[in-house]
Amino acid sequence: MKASGTVFKYGSNVDTDVIIPARYLNTTSEAELAAHCMEDIDGDFVTRVRPEDIIVAEDNFGCGSSREHAPIAIKASGVSCVIANTFARIFYRNAINIGLPILECPEAVKGTKAGDRLEADFASGTIKNLTSGKTYSAAAFPPSIQEIIAVGGLLKKIQLGGKL
Repeated sequence: MKASGTVFKYGSNVDTDVIIPARYLNTTSEAELAAHCMEDIDGDFVTRVRPEDIIVAEDNFGCGSSREHAPIAIKASGVSCVIANTFARIFYRNAINIGLPILECPEAVKGTKAGDRLEADFASGTIKNLTSGKTYSAAAFPPSIQEIIAVGGLLKKIQLGGKL
């Protein structure tokens, strides 16, 4: 599995309240969540993001409240992958559970600017900055996590009869 897209870059401590503001938590509509994704930190995000784009952030991405709405909003907006120095633990697991690929790679974060084009290979953990020509290494997903992401999340894997 691979992702390739243009980078939206953010700093540290991007919390779930700015990924999807609490005022929109009364909906489970993925399209409605996507329409408000990142609006409190980047008001133009939803008009600029394109399918397959990639979010790159510094430390502790997804901190704050435990809400699946945050990775759902990101994935539904078309983002193919999030790369950060570190993730909040609950966001990390929620992202995997809904099938949003995430990679921790401080070197890639440091070497990437907003607007760069990246390609990430989840099986190998290789991240290529197609703009600068540099390559970085993140930990690859184990096969079980790759399967969850490939089918679109943990619930879909279970519905398809997948073993955990």
